[in-house]
Amino acid sequence: MKVIILGSAHPLRGGLASYNERLAREYIRQGHSVQIYTFSLQYPEFLFPGTSQYSNQPAPDDLYIHVKVNSINPFNWWKVGKEIAALNADLLIVKFWLPFMAPCLGTIARIVKRNGKTKVISILDNVVPHEKRPGDTLLAKYFVNSADGFVAMSDSVLHDLKKFDDKKPCVFSPHPLFDNFGEPIPKPDAYEKLGLAINEEYLLFFGFIRDYKGLDLILRAMADERVRQLNVKLIVAGEFYTDAKPYADLINELGIRDKLVLKTDFIPDDEVRNYFCAADMVVQPYKHATQSGVTQICYHFDRPMLVTNVGGLPEIVPHGKVGYVVEPNPSAIADALVDFYSNHRELKMRDNIRIEKRKYAWAEMLKQIEKVRQTL
Repeated sequence: MKVIILGSAHPLRGGLASYNERLAREYIRQGHSVQIYTFSLQYPEFLFPGTSQYSNQPAPDDLYIHVKVNSINPFNWWKVGKEIAALNADLLIVKFWLPFMAPCLGTIARIVKRNGKTKVISILDNVVPHEKRPGDTLLAKYFVNSADGFVAMSDSVLHDLKKFDDKKPCVFSPHPLFDNFGEPIPKPDAYEKLGLAINEEYLLFFGFIRDYKGLDLILRAMADERVRQLNVKLIVAGEFYTDAKPYADLINELGIRDKLVLKTDFIPDDEVRNYFCAADMVVQPYKHATQSGVTQICYHFDRPMLVTNVGGLPEIVPHGKVGYVVEPNPSAIADALVDFYSNHRELKMRDNIRIEKRKYAWAEMLKQIEKVRQTL
């Protein structure tokens, strides 16, 4: 097939770009022709919460990436739509995660479909965003109406989709493994690369820091007297996409600065494995969620995980087998941390992860996309 992927990719950074590039490589591996159309402008600077949208890594030399899409310029949408339509691709895949992108992505998809050949399938991270804003419902509906079919990466997103469209073909297929961050390294090597003390143990909170991700919950759990007695620190690795001051104030209030390793800058791709391989367990204490790419990095690096019982997170973390599913409150999180360390669960959970992760192959994602395409 000839496949076009529309969405984030280099020179942009972050999980969305990593996902689309990894998806393209799987299509190439299976013998298909792939091009990616990415953003020349993804977010206006005043709307972007971080320090930079752009990667400082070299462009991948194995992918054909067009940096052409302007998310706020309707004339650009028309131009890019016509250009992609002229390629007469079999399939246009659109990664959708935020209603703000609906006018741009939905308009391009509509123009492309006018060629009478290209089918549009959207991979849905979210339909309804974590942080709601006025107009979200109308924008999401506009995008949903532009696609021919959908692959939802969690059951909760599939449920949300039904509120907008219950007739078009759609399937659930969980986020595949993020296996593009290199191979695992021994824990002592990771300690050395990060400058960590070798006589301590470490938990990891990883990724862009937003309020819904519950960093405050794990900070309060670290202040639990039982957890204080453990020889464990929490690594907080990721850039603040919200006001950092309330978290700094909370750390001071709880008196837990000595229990933390703060690496609150953007973590480049080539350093990701150091953080995961240094961790005994990765904590995702989200207050609400659909799914998380962090979970699939854990699976790749064989790291046990603690998730909260919200959204699609429990769907891919069998409780007591590869980690913990707990209620989103500090006491429940602390209970799990104490159980993990007191009963030495890490090695058994890592053995279970090696078996469980087999179901999250990228080939399975392509199989589900094709399943939708064949119904169109």
